[in-house]
Amino acid sequence: MRQQSELKVAIVGLGYVGLPLAVEFSKRRPVVGFDINRARINALREGRDTTLEVTDDELAAATGMKYTSDVAELKDCNLYIATVPTPIDRYKRPDLTPLLRASETIGSVLKHGDIVIYESTVYPGATEEDCVPVLERTSGLKFNVDFFVGYSPERINPGDRTHRVTDIRKVTSGSTQEVADLVDSLYREIITAGTHKASSIRVAEAAKVIENTQRDVNIALMNELSIIFNRMGIDTESVLLAAGTKWNFLPFRPGLVGGHCIGVDPYYLTHMAQAMGYHPEIILAGRRLNDSMGIHVVSQLIKALSKRGIDIAGSRVLVMGLSFKENCPDLRNTRVVDIVAELCQYSVHVDVFDPWVSKEEAHHEYGIDPIDTPARGAYDAIIVAVAHSQFVKMGEDALRSFGKSQHVLYDLKFILPADASDLRL
Repeated sequence: MRQQSELKVAIVGLGYVGLPLAVEFSKRRPVVGFDINRARINALREGRDTTLEVTDDELAAATGMKYTSDVAELKDCNLYIATVPTPIDRYKRPDLTPLLRASETIGSVLKHGDIVIYESTVYPGATEEDCVPVLERTSGLKFNVDFFVGYSPERINPGDRTHRVTDIRKVTSGSTQEVADLVDSLYREIITAGTHKASSIRVAEAAKVIENTQRDVNIALMNELSIIFNRMGIDTESVLLAAGTKWNFLPFRPGLVGGHCIGVDPYYLTHMAQAMGYHPEIILAGRRLNDSMGIHVVSQLIKALSKRGIDIAGSRVLVMGLSFKENCPDLRNTRVVDIVAELCQYSVHVDVFDPWVSKEEAHHEYGIDPIDTPARGAYDAIIVAVAHSQFVKMGEDALRSFGKSQHVLYDLKFILPADASDLRL
C-alpha cells in the first residue's frame, strides 16, 4: 500500500463536490481533475466555475491542478477519489450508472498498491458489493490484496459560503484498518474541522444516507403541520416562531424538498430496506408528502385566485426562482418544476424568472425557458418559490409591482412579514 507522502491524487468528477475538494488538495500536492464533460473542463481551464462553488481567484490560485477529460492522464496517479452524482430514476430507484462508469474508468488505470475512495452517496454495502467488483473486473487486480478502497461521504452544501468543504467535519473509512488510518490522515491535511473515522465502510455509507433522511422526515412533518394549520386559518410561521422559544425545539420549516441529497438519499436507504424484506413506513410517508407539496401549493393558489374572481384558464403566473435552493444555480431535482407542471394542467401561462440559473440547462433538463425580466403589472399571481437574495431585497412593493391591480402574492419562502403576502405555507 502507498505511503501518504507518495500519494498522487486524482479527482474523478468535477461538479459541486469534486471541484472544491480538488482545489483544496491542490494546495498541498499535485492533483489531476478528471471529468467526462469537456465543456466543463474547458471552462475550468479558462478559470470559470459555472457551479459558483469556487471563485475565479480560488481557481487562479490552484496552480497544482490539472484539468482533463483524457483517461490516459490518470495513469500517473495512485489515489482516486470518485465524486460523481448518484441520482434516482423515474421510478425512485437508485441509479448507480455514473458511479459504476467512474469505477470502470478508474479500474482501467488501477495499479498494484493503489487506493480508491468513494464520496458519492450510496446505500450501505454499495462500495464493496457494487463498485469493487467493477474495479476488479476492469483492472484484473484483487481487492484488499492488490488495491484498496475507502469511503468518505461528501457533505457539500451548494451555495453555502460559510460551511465549505474544509469547515465541515469529515467522516472517513477504509477497507482495512491500515487503509482507514491513511484515508483519515489524508483528509486531515485539508479538513480544518477535523475528521471522524468510522468503524467500517458500511457504517460510513449508512451515516450519509441517514443525515439527509432525518432532515427529509423533519421537513415532511413541518409540511404536514402547515397543511393542517392552513385549514385552521393559523399562520404556520407564527406557530413555529412561538414553539421555537423552547430550547430543544428543532428549527425546521415547511417547503419544497429537492436538490441532490435530501430528496434523493432516503430512496437509497429504503431501496436496501425493501431488498431485505422490510417496508419502511415513516421514511416513505415523508417522501410521499414532500413530493406532493408542489400540488398543494398550486391548490392553495387556485383557491385564492378563484376567491378574487380571477379566471384560472389563461391567467398569468410569475414563478420567481427555479433552482432547488437560494443563491446557487443548482437545478438538480428542483421541485419548483412540480409547481410549473401543475399550473400548466390548469391552462395557466407560467413565466419563470431566476437570475441564477443557466437558461440552457433549464431548457435541457426541464423544457423550461426562464425569462430575462418579469413585466410589471402583467401577472395574476406571483409565487416566490426560491429565496434568492435579489428577491429578498425587493420587498413587498417591488414584488407586487409585477402583479395586475387584482393579484395574489404567494410567499413560499417566508421572505416577507406575515401580513405582506396573500398566501404562505
